[in-house]
Amino acid sequence: MPPAGSIRRSCARLVRPTPPALNLASPARRFIPISAACQTRPSSHSPMGAPPSNPRKTVTLSTLRSLHKKGDPITMLTAHDFPSAHVADHAGMDMILVGDSLAMVALGMEDTSEILLEEMLLHCRSVARATQSAFTVGDLPMGTYEISPQQALGTAIRYIKEGRVQGIKLEGGKEMAPTIRKITTAGIPVLGHIGLTPQRQNALGGFRVQARTSDGALRLLEDALAVQEAGCFAVVLEAVPAEVAALVTQKLSIPTIGIGAGAGCSGQVLVQTDMVGNFPPGRYIPRFVKQYGDVWGEAKRAIEAYRDDVKSGRYPAPEHTYPMSREELDAFSEAIKDV
Repeated sequence: MPPAGSIRRSCARLVRPTPPALNLASPARRFIPISAACQTRPSSHSPMGAPPSNPRKTVTLSTLRSLHKKGDPITMLTAHDFPSAHVADHAGMDMILVGDSLAMVALGMEDTSEILLEEMLLHCRSVARATQSAFTVGDLPMGTYEISPQQALGTAIRYIKEGRVQGIKLEGGKEMAPTIRKITTAGIPVLGHIGLTPQRQNALGGFRVQARTSDGALRLLEDALAVQEAGCFAVVLEAVPAEVAALVTQKLSIPTIGIGAGAGCSGQVLVQTDMVGNFPPGRYIPRFVKQYGDVWGEAKRAIEAYRDDVKSGRYPAPEHTYPMSREELDAFSEAIKDV
């Protein structure tokens, strides 16, 4: 990296005096601050793309309650980094979930129980930087909220302050009611999660559909009512029969967000990498996932084309390079003859 002084001198050369006509307060020439001059052109790797052509209003809890009251389905999608959050927000998602599923789909872990709090916070911050309108929620990872309500509140506070999300999600039903109440009383929105709870998949005998019996469905309803009473603004129902999810939804005054729970829920959530087809053919996809794209296929096609262009010499072409005057090139060539 060049020394700071040379960077400042390079930036200074970009500074231009403001036009005399604009200098109304004084005849002396004024200069644009160096910092402003250096920021007028973004880096070639600038993270932000073009802003949305029709910026949306920020989605808040009041927005979500209004959607629920009107019977307008709530859309929710996971994101695990800046690009995936950027596209989800531009596409108009009401909610973006930094799901602990990123342990598997983004970090290659065996299951969600492996991911650490610091790793989740890193991904939350990345998603928050990209999200301009959607309501963002971060998953509390296993081991950061089960010990006591006080532990859970401490973790939730870190998610708001360090992760920069608007709410948190945690798994569990009526046994987690005191914990949910502790967090919501502190002013932090909580999204519940019942039915199939992946962090407890070892106790559930694997990723199995829940509430398939009358007793199981009653327990699911008890859990839903308990987390509602504890203060959850909504609850995720995962992998339960559609008929059960619809009946539970009717008994609640808060929205239900379904994943593998049928169309009778108040909204839906999917893992983004699953629904856009971000993995090769043959990968196991849950029954409830509808694949809307083929990101893997398109990315592979593009990368193969790049490989072929580099091998054949077609890339980079003249239009992909920066020009230099003949005089400067001749001077440089002369200067290095003896090098």
